[in-house]
Amino acid sequence: TEKGVDVIASKPIVVYRETITKASGVHEGRSPNKHNIFFLQVEPLEDAVYEAIKAGEIPEGRIKKKDEALWKTLAALGVSNEEARQYRDIYRDCVLLDKTRGIVHIGEVIDMVCDAFEQVVDAGPLAREPCMKLKVSLMDCKLHEDAIHRGPAQVYPAVRDAIRAASEEAVPVLFEPLQLLQIEAPTKYMGEVTKLIQSKRGQLLNIEQEAEHFSARVKLPVAEMFGLASDLRGCTEGRGNFSIVDQIFARVPKELQPKIVASIKSRKGIES
Repeated sequence: TEKGVDVIASKPIVVYRETITKASGVHEGRSPNKHNIFFLQVEPLEDAVYEAIKAGEIPEGRIKKKDEALWKTLAALGVSNEEARQYRDIYRDCVLLDKTRGIVHIGEVIDMVCDAFEQVVDAGPLAREPCMKLKVSLMDCKLHEDAIHRGPAQVYPAVRDAIRAASEEAVPVLFEPLQLLQIEAPTKYMGEVTKLIQSKRGQLLNIEQEAEHFSARVKLPVAEMFGLASDLRGCTEGRGNFSIVDQIFARVPKELQPKIVASIKSRKGIES
């Protein structure tokens, strides 16, 4: 640069999301000292609860006391009263439930369980990408009587291992960000624009033609959008343009997932 600073440029990074497709069995995680065992299960979060969290109707955060407002909201969404009272943490569109009964020291470790849950949500089992729509349940645990033997160094890895093992059984999948675009161009370039969209794994949702121009609503993976502006100008002789309408996430095509996961792991230096 003009200031004499070297700039290292890399390809833009797309952040994916990880989730699961079915409920797992109960998996156990043992602490490094073998004195503590945590039993956890994962399953997809109910659509109604997920949408309520996304819409802000259910606030994120840890539930510390009797939260009548939360219980009432969950009940309206079809969650049983018993399960609503088991909610302990709502984090990044994922939830943690405490379904244990009669565990003497659970109050001393539940915050550490929440910490470990959030760590897994931040870095999922497939490629250490953020998770979405997970429902994690602490089913049972066995804790050492002495507090010094059940600290963070013992609880964190045990809970993380159990959640990740359960997630692997629940068939983890990758979701990619998609953008809804509005493309406008002269009608005579409609064929070229359609070819461009198809070449980028895009989907043509709607098209309206008016006089000598057309307007198309399309859905494109963000990973395929780099260079779209110049490609669109190139196929319309500089007369085409687009605007972003919205962004959503959708499941990565099954045949592409292994390649994308391998690419992410390579970028992050994670061993396969």
